[in-house]
Amino acid sequence: QVQLVESGGGLVQAGGSLRLSCAASGRTFSAYAMGWFRQTPGKERAFVARISRGAGDTYYTDSVKDRFTISRDDAKNTVYLQMSRLKPEDTAVYYCVATTNGGTIYYQTTYDYWGRGTQVTVSQ
Repeated sequence: QVQLVESGGGLVQAGGSLRLSCAASGRTFSAYAMGWFRQTPGKERAFVARISRGAGDTYYTDSVKDRFTISRDDAKNTVYLQMSRLKPEDTAVYYCVATTNGGTIYYQTTYDYWGRGTQVTVSQ
């Protein structure tokens, strides 16, 4: 069992930056691929980014490439999402996820564990 707790959300102006953190407890953090999804009202949760275990290969949805960076610190059991040049359309609840499964990285069902989410609001 893994518990995930997100932090770092908030209100920021367009063009600004935020860094989300996700602290994990429970089983061996380094064994998990970690990622982020986001959700806006009335829509399904959507893939944002993922970092693999070990060497840390990274993947991003097209809309955040070159603006967001996912990273992990296995010594601290934490995964980060550095968000820059934020846009109003980035406004969402951001969820941290974890998995040891294979499967398509863009699908919610690939991920076994979810945090409760943190709100990010980007104003005009």
